[in-house]
Amino acid sequence: MPKVKTNKTAAKRFKVSGTGKLLFEHARLNHLKLKKHGGGRLRRMKIEGEVKQPGERQRIRRMLPNSL
Repeated sequence: MPKVKTNKTAAKRFKVSGTGKLLFEHARLNHLKLKKHGGGRLRRMKIEGEVKQPGERQRIRRMLPNSL
């Protein structure tokens, strides 16, 4: 029986919280920040997002077998 391997690209993009939620960082955070600062947009982008769709969660969890 071969070893179960982690998908390294998924491991770099997602992390599993202590309660089992899948978290990710928002894109477009490091380029052209000046026009993103108004209205709290930059602050909202810094907060980690959660993967909500059940199908997406299941697919990502299969890619991260050792982080559950």
